[in-house]
Amino acid sequence: MLDQDAVNSMGRHWGWIALRGVIAILFGLMAMAMPGITLSALVLVWGAFALADGVLALVAGLRIREQGKPLWALVVVGVLGVAAGVATFLWPGLTALVLLYIIAFWALVSGVFQIVAAVRFRKEMRNEWLVALSGVISVVFGLMLLAQPGAGALAVVWVIGLYALFFGALLLAFAFRLKRHGAA
Repeated sequence: MLDQDAVNSMGRHWGWIALRGVIAILFGLMAMAMPGITLSALVLVWGAFALADGVLALVAGLRIREQGKPLWALVVVGVLGVAAGVATFLWPGLTALVLLYIIAFWALVSGVFQIVAAVRFRKEMRNEWLVALSGVISVVFGLMLLAQPGAGALAVVWVIGLYALFFGALLLAFAFRLKRHGAA
């Protein structure tokens, strides 16, 4: 469970979480506005998103302190995002199926860590359900991709776009809730 100092630290650094939400929303809008993009472009765009989200999560995890230590769940999410983004750029010729599995496992692991973080927030702040809901959406998204890996590229682009929009909106809402704790 997080102590009040950790929540206040998160509140002071709420902007990093908000920036993650904005980038996710922009990515989602771009994916939905250009559904006919080629798979190779999708690979690169998703790689850029995963890398940017990972870097921001890593920075937030290292800056936010829990009893003087970095917030490790967020650091792990950041490292996974950076690794997924780098892997995408190192091997851009990945098949659609491999990319879908990378995205699915990234969403599953990220979602589980978001849910764990929400459980830790429950006694220290209100509306921690926003983090839990973003985690549940990530897990459901990952499971959907694993269950239907052969879905058409256009459908995948739309699902990814919708996921990024919801995920980003929930992160933004949570960041603005955290902002109140930073002023304390």
